Amino acid sequence: MTPHLFAASPNMPVFADASFVHIPRSLARRGRWRPVGAMALLAAGLLLGGPLQAQVSPGAQNGARTVNEWLTRMHEASRQRAYTGTLVVSAGPAMSASKIWHVCDGTQQMERVDTLTGTPRTTIRRNNEVITFEPETKTAFVEKRESLGMFPELLRTPSNLIPQFYSARETGVQRVAGHLADMVEILPRDELRFGYRIWSERQTGLVVKLQTLGEQGAVLEQMAFSELHLDASVSMDKLQRLMKDTRGYEVHKPVLKKTTAEAEGWRLKEAVPGFTAMSCHTRDAGAAQAPGTAPMQWVFSDGLASVSLFVEPFDPQRHGLEKAAAVGATHSVSKRVGDHWLTVLGEVPPSTLRRFALALERTR
Repeated sequence: MTPHLFAASPNMPVFADASFVHIPRSLARRGRWRPVGAMALLAAGLLLGGPLQAQVSPGAQNGARTVNEWLTRMHEASRQRAYTGTLVVSAGPAMSASKIWHVCDGTQQMERVDTLTGTPRTTIRRNNEVITFEPETKTAFVEKRESLGMFPELLRTPSNLIPQFYSARETGVQRVAGHLADMVEILPRDELRFGYRIWSERQTGLVVKLQTLGEQGAVLEQMAFSELHLDASVSMDKLQRLMKDTRGYEVHKPVLKKTTAEAEGWRLKEAVPGFTAMSCHTRDAGAAQAPGTAPMQWVFSDGLASVSLFVEPFDPQRHGLEKAAAVGATHSVSKRVGDHWLTVLGEVPPSTLRRFALALERTR
């Protein structure tokens, strides 16, 4: 897996190395699909998001912030500071590190991410435009990532249900990467989603560490800055020049077609509480592809946690027995559904994925 396989929208980080993330190999090879992870979604919204207006409640003035107010403060911090740092990500036995340069002028956001472990890779993002350079293969992948309407945008809308499924509590102060940080836990109100422990730099609110929590508060995976320089000198012009310089690289532009599950002949016969359909795409393979056979990705979210349903035609040579897999907080279940093969993937408990798998049915 690669960092660009980890992200699906501008709400996702381009910096997280997802070498530990399981995704259907056939889809990864043929369609360059991108799983949408809750940890990734949180980190990107808090570190890399766009404008967001906070609504301060009386509780916040008394020092007790709500979950919305904590998320808003953390998100806004990314718009106030340029920074550089080294981010370390761990899940189970796997660990990776990346160097990050981030800058925002209030309207334009840019960052560059270089992997420090595993396969060399450089990813540069400007708002929703992303290019990933792979120097060993001299290949570059250019994408535009659609906003899924999730966090942080969801905090500004009446459909924000995050407080219905999560609560927040402050738990103390610790130093991370040389900076004092407030510790806050975002706790689930049911068993269908994981919780999060977040370290927010005291002066700016910038997220400097993030853990995904399982049963009884067990740490399933985490990302943290091992070094962080706030107000660093990061040149947006230089990043833009690097982004455009594809000399010597073979450039690929994966094409995804926006659609609906209904149009592709699928539905959920029973909703999973709190999760709303956010997007649906198929991989456009041109006229040579028979109608209704394009692999599909259907994304659901509760505003923080996300689940992707990958559906493709069943192939006995590539698809074996029904199975489940887990690395860190990322779980997946795979099974045959009629003439199709389904893989459900997300940073949620396995029971949540099984509810999606059992609810999916063919309508034609």
